[in-house]
Amino acid sequence: VEFENVKQIIYNSAQKYENQIAFVIKHQENKKVSYENITYKQFLEDINKFGTALYNMGLKGKRVAIIGKNRYEWVLAHFANLLGAIVSVPLDKDLQYDELESSIIRSKADCIIFDEKLEEKIKKIKNENKTYLTNYICMSEMEGYKNVKELVTEGEKLLKEGKDEYINAQIDENKMNIILFTSGTTSASKIVALSHKNICSNLMDIASVLDVNSQDTFLSFLPLHHVFECTVGFLLSLYTGAQTVFCRGIRHMVEDIKEHKVSVMASVPAIYEGIFKNIRKQLEKQGKLQEILEKEELCKNLSMEEKKKAFKEIHDMLGGNMKLMISGAASLNSEIEERYRKLGLNLVQGYGLTETSPVVAVGTKKAYKVGSIGKTVPSVEAKLVDVNEEGIGELVVRGPSIMLGYYENEEANKESLKEGWFYTGDLAKIDEEGYIFICGRKKSVIVLKNGKNIFPEEMENLVNKIEGIKESFIFGKIQSNDANNIKINVKIVFDRDVIKDVYKVEKDEDIYKVLSKKIKEVNQTMPSYKAIRGIMLTEEPLIRTTTNKIKRQENLDAIRKCEN
Repeated sequence: VEFENVKQIIYNSAQKYENQIAFVIKHQENKKVSYENITYKQFLEDINKFGTALYNMGLKGKRVAIIGKNRYEWVLAHFANLLGAIVSVPLDKDLQYDELESSIIRSKADCIIFDEKLEEKIKKIKNENKTYLTNYICMSEMEGYKNVKELVTEGEKLLKEGKDEYINAQIDENKMNIILFTSGTTSASKIVALSHKNICSNLMDIASVLDVNSQDTFLSFLPLHHVFECTVGFLLSLYTGAQTVFCRGIRHMVEDIKEHKVSVMASVPAIYEGIFKNIRKQLEKQGKLQEILEKEELCKNLSMEEKKKAFKEIHDMLGGNMKLMISGAASLNSEIEERYRKLGLNLVQGYGLTETSPVVAVGTKKAYKVGSIGKTVPSVEAKLVDVNEEGIGELVVRGPSIMLGYYENEEANKESLKEGWFYTGDLAKIDEEGYIFICGRKKSVIVLKNGKNIFPEEMENLVNKIEGIKESFIFGKIQSNDANNIKINVKIVFDRDVIKDVYKVEKDEDIYKVLSKKIKEVNQTMPSYKAIRGIMLTEEPLIRTTTNKIKRQENLDAIRKCEN
């Protein structure tokens, strides 16, 4: 069935999977652990009760912002907005106060539903009174604020009294119903306007190519204000009748995967690298690493199912049920990707943007190549423009999931939406079979004197493979005031403990010598014009957005400041 709006999807699932569990909520007070299961039927009832209370507060047709960690109340608030044609404004819980206030003002939100941990910021916003907010709702009980539970109870009474305006709300699938901020600093972040149609068409696409069903358990980990998590995370789960569990945090991730026997997860490359290191450590402890490495070689031509049986003990470390891991938001190290697949763990890359609601392409069981983001999903078309002699051009896409536009930003719309095509700002190659390979951001390419292009992301992946290096930042440095003469340099964030352990050195100058030697080895694997000529070492992490993307300009500014 093709659904036009999210309301149809939720009603369909509530009917089809009525008594199946949609959400498992783990409650932990001191050592006492309990579980709460929310069925599909109950979820829809909660949405209708809460939404009815929102209408009663005068929020029909208004804008409601949501901010907090991944939890049931967050999901409930978002769907109550969507099913009542209230504009939903998911906000990043990690925003600094000024950015948060600016986002609330720019989105013209009338109400905010917030996590109790953010009470201080919310209190300040309320006291300073610079926003359009008239209502403040806390996700848990807190003095001085209405809370979600209380409003659900209030909505239940209103429904019994025959107040059915919310339940009967009509959805215009082509109208703006979600506004999201792209990651970036306040001034640079744009507001993306999405409709039900955008989200639904993308959801239908993803569901048609990914092997997901009502027997699956999804792990919700990436922030919910992120459209990747919103669509590929829990909306896909709700559409297919699966159940969702909320990850308690990065430290508990492997534990949560194991406990809930998670079968599907969507995350970022750093998480998969972390899980991989965790598995490796356990194997080293058990003295089994060498044996597994030899077995990998012997089993390399087996099918994924056969590998799963061959490496049962590794699958058991992840609960024994994992069948699909999707990596997005940044490029995945091909070596890590291959290692997962050698162990029978189906790790694929997906690619999308907030502006594309979000998925443009994804690797699947049938259509897969290492290093590729797969092929476009069924209703999205992609092509390259301004292609150079290496076959690299800017990726442009079109289809029903492309945003309505940037909210109140005509200039940005003119720049990125041309004749129905959305200009992604990413450079890519597309092979003869239609597989897309992302090369890097158009804005971050370094152009050398000989006209050659350097993609920092590609080189950072190579540098980051060196043991003892946490992360790196490739940049071009102008030589002796000649703007055309640029040499490639790298800023390296190293891990002192790992370096001491692996290379047996402790002094800064010895660390520099060891890492210089390693960089020379990397240089030998590529053309001389790409060679890294200068190295900076630090233990300070790079400046990143809250979605973990490197802020290139700010890191560059910090480097220049140090040099001056």
